[in-house]
Amino acid sequence: MSSSTKALDPAFQGVGQRPGTEIWRIENFQPFPLPKSDHGKFYMGDSYIVLQTTPGKGGAYLYDIHFWIGKDTSQDEAGTAAIKTVELDAVLGGRAVQHRELQGHESDKFLSYFKPCIIPLEGGIATGFKKVEEEAFEIQLYVCRGKRVVRMKQVPFARSSLNHDDVFILDTEKKIYQFNGANSNIQERGKALEVIQFLKEKYHDGTCDIAIVDDGKLDTESDSGEFWVLFGGFAPIGKKVANEDDIIPETTPAKLYSITDGEVKLVEGELSKGLLENNKCYLLDCGAEIFVWVGRVTQVEERKAASQAAEEFVASQNRPKATRLTRLIQGYETHSFKSNFDSWPAGSAAPGTEEGRGKVAALLKQQGVGLKGLAKSAPVNEEVPPLLEGGGKMEVWCINGSSKTALPKEDVGKFYSGDCYIILYTYHSGDRKEDYLLCCWFGNDSLEEDQKMATRLANTMSNSLKGRPVQGRIVQGKEPPQFVALFQPLVILKGGLSSGYKKCIAEKGLPDETYTADSVALFRISGTLVHNDKAVQVDAVATSLNSAECFLLQSGSSIFTWHGNQSTFEQQQLAAKVAEFLKPGVTLKHAKEGTESSAFWFALGGKQSYTSKKFSPEIVRDPHLFTFSFNKGDISNSESWLIPWKFQVEEVYNFSQDDLLTEDMLILDTQAEVFVWVGQSVDPKEKQNVFDIGQKYIEMAVSLDGLSPNVPLYKVTEGNEPSFFTSYFSWDPTKAAVQGNSFQKKAALLFGLGHHVVEVNTLLNTNGLICGVGVDNNVFAGKVQRKSRRTNPKGFSSGCLIFCVQPIIGEAITSGLCFLLLSVLAACCLSDRSNGSNQGGATQRASALAALSSAFKSSPGSKTTTPKPSGIGQGSQRRAAVAALSSVLTAEKKSTPETSPSRSPPSETNLPAEVKSETLSEAEGSEGAVEIKELEETASVSESNGGEDSERKQDTEQEEIDDGNSQSTFCYDQLKAHSDNPVKGIDFKRREVGPTHDVAFCCYWSLFSGLVFRVYLSLTFQAYLSGEEFQTIFGVAKEAFYEMPKWKQDMQKKKFDLF
Repeated sequence: MSSSTKALDPAFQGVGQRPGTEIWRIENFQPFPLPKSDHGKFYMGDSYIVLQTTPGKGGAYLYDIHFWIGKDTSQDEAGTAAIKTVELDAVLGGRAVQHRELQGHESDKFLSYFKPCIIPLEGGIATGFKKVEEEAFEIQLYVCRGKRVVRMKQVPFARSSLNHDDVFILDTEKKIYQFNGANSNIQERGKALEVIQFLKEKYHDGTCDIAIVDDGKLDTESDSGEFWVLFGGFAPIGKKVANEDDIIPETTPAKLYSITDGEVKLVEGELSKGLLENNKCYLLDCGAEIFVWVGRVTQVEERKAASQAAEEFVASQNRPKATRLTRLIQGYETHSFKSNFDSWPAGSAAPGTEEGRGKVAALLKQQGVGLKGLAKSAPVNEEVPPLLEGGGKMEVWCINGSSKTALPKEDVGKFYSGDCYIILYTYHSGDRKEDYLLCCWFGNDSLEEDQKMATRLANTMSNSLKGRPVQGRIVQGKEPPQFVALFQPLVILKGGLSSGYKKCIAEKGLPDETYTADSVALFRISGTLVHNDKAVQVDAVATSLNSAECFLLQSGSSIFTWHGNQSTFEQQQLAAKVAEFLKPGVTLKHAKEGTESSAFWFALGGKQSYTSKKFSPEIVRDPHLFTFSFNKGDISNSESWLIPWKFQVEEVYNFSQDDLLTEDMLILDTQAEVFVWVGQSVDPKEKQNVFDIGQKYIEMAVSLDGLSPNVPLYKVTEGNEPSFFTSYFSWDPTKAAVQGNSFQKKAALLFGLGHHVVEVNTLLNTNGLICGVGVDNNVFAGKVQRKSRRTNPKGFSSGCLIFCVQPIIGEAITSGLCFLLLSVLAACCLSDRSNGSNQGGATQRASALAALSSAFKSSPGSKTTTPKPSGIGQGSQRRAAVAALSSVLTAEKKSTPETSPSRSPPSETNLPAEVKSETLSEAEGSEGAVEIKELEETASVSESNGGEDSERKQDTEQEEIDDGNSQSTFCYDQLKAHSDNPVKGIDFKRREVGPTHDVAFCCYWSLFSGLVFRVYLSLTFQAYLSGEEFQTIFGVAKEAFYEMPKWKQDMQKKKFDLF
């Protein structure tokens, strides 16, 4: 190897020394390193070599080498990239996994280095190509595919390129459009938004506009109209036509071939690791991916021949271009390779050339231990992992038969190895509402029946808490840090107290070793910090001692603390705490190693030799995120129904919070713990199988990766992620708080709508006074969206406006201002529903609105030295504007022809039974709207409408035909007590309908920066009471009432239940 090393390219000197990505471009058949600023920029006429270095097991680095071949690169240049890849692998000790990447068919792992996407550029460096020069902006059309990593493909800018199944991005100079095919994937739509943001920042300096266009929705005045104009006008688009690049190879059952002298031969027999000999090369054909496995003692020429044979094998089989080709060496097999075998026994992995070098010294340095064990005065400098907030409520139950028994407070922290427990910890995480950790703890000697009962009862408890708790399954000896930290101290005792355990040992004739306060018991004290200190009862013999730890010996009424020569001061303190926990008020007898009394050794059955070896901590490995699926194997088999479903996983490389898609379930394996994350949009039936899925993954990882079968397993639901889960991500609470599907979440973040969405069931025509942002079927439009009754599936008589309530920090919004503005909008709605031919009224109404707008107009962004007007002046101006608008609306009402249809109740005999018994309110809310609380007020009915009954007997039968689900609506003038035909079933304290108008106003509330503001939509109070009634109720005239201070007005309203 030394002679060949001298001939290696100097561009590869010193590579792979730190985690990250290194890239070389082939120029004149030589590799030249690319600067970081050019990473992710690939030219179609070039070939590249990409080295990804990641930390591996035991501190050694793992290497992945990808050689990327552009579609226009020359064959010689592509061959150079392959040869240089072998040279680079030699520099790294022959341990790298090599990947061939063809443009347009890159692997997920390769694309994960360059999120959100790579967009190959025209041109190149090689012979026959020139670097692309800066030219005038050219419109580009891309098809965007992929749920987690995006494959961008440029297609001709033509209507014929569009289809109903994909997501397209149209990049123009001043606006970027996203076209969502009617059948496109929601998650691909969301991923495309990330690409749009990338394009906007990189190629438009963050200044262009963004528009979403939905397939099948045409509005000539919106972004949709602009989009189709660019294509020459709207016309139907055709179905998707598959071409060679769109063919996705199918995964098939793995077949093993041996490669000898460049010839490929099928290996007979059941696929197992034992078939792979370390002096040979093999080809594993999995359909979608082909692996070349290289034995550890093979020669360089054999490896080259094997790679060439694999290329010829793919060509001879006419495999699709997307077929991946991966070469790996013995001892460094990937998970995707090992998963094709039923098991992968450990013990034959080849250690790296750098593994183990300096690890002992680094470990000792981390623990503060010198070569001579001088650590007594040096505290352990260990990083504390994320723990749950303290001060919460702890509840523990022990499983006893088919029930659970609550532990008294003084016994919380004692766990018997023969029993099962349920632990519920309730705490507050920051500003969030209550969070829960609900765990089942299984002792090593517990019964399977008790474990199942604990799981069943825990599931019931979780359901009672609406599925919010983080559920965990913890086995004795594998307690995670956040669990240990909840108990100070945590003591694990021998035996059990449950009836099932007692019965089991009695049937087996085993002695009962259950701990008692008078028995002889020895406890090993381990750990030095709050997250790892616990006491475990061990066999009470001298051989259980260890010089590196502290022990607690209970013998009758006496308790000894034994300090090993290498034990720490923290361990000694914990020993005293455990002794006080087991026997409060006991007097300790201290025994330092080498100074023990005869009574100490007598309790242990005599003095014997013991170890002084420190327990090495488990090696921490990088976490891995997986998606999973169940496949049935070879479906071509006529008896495929006999083949059991096979659990398969696929890794999400370089994962981030964005990969947690709300429609999916994912598995996070940290080696120390396994989490199953469940999105909110997952099918409820699938949510019931979370722990079964997690257990299947653990069983697979035990056989392939050597994972402990007792690793803690958690179920984490979206929106309830604990700190010990989010610490593996660069967690953004803003992203986690956004609701909706994957596309809606990304759209909300991209458009700056990371806030609540309020849906108001009132038709508002504000003539441009307020601009709403509609979020309807993934369409964003900067205007109010009106919906006719004929298209309203909910049966609302009003239209629907969706507007976004943006959190405002540092600004005070008075409820009175919100109330008045929204009241005016309601008035506009009412007037808009009056005679539409009244052009003069419309003009006057517009003038009144303009006056009102100026009355409330403010410029918070501009600061002037002009003194702020007094509140009285502002109030007068606003009241005048409202009065002007009110007079306009009153005039319009009077000018309405008498024949104009109005809402009036049908006769009681014609009312359905269910209508007679329910409150007739049309404002019951809608899906996705925030919870509504209606404002209750006492409605005094005016009796001055004696001659109007005959004019109000016409009902709106035609409107009910238009909307079969609509409910009858009555005006308050019909609610007089002396009526011959009184309306029944109406709560007089619910202000549901304004005078002569069929609009129901609802009370909505939304969260503004942690404060709850209630916005009440109703007509003004004086609209319901005449002057005489007002005087009767309040004892003062209206004018005098409104001259009172605001607080006094509110007191009067509350007094009469009118607030």
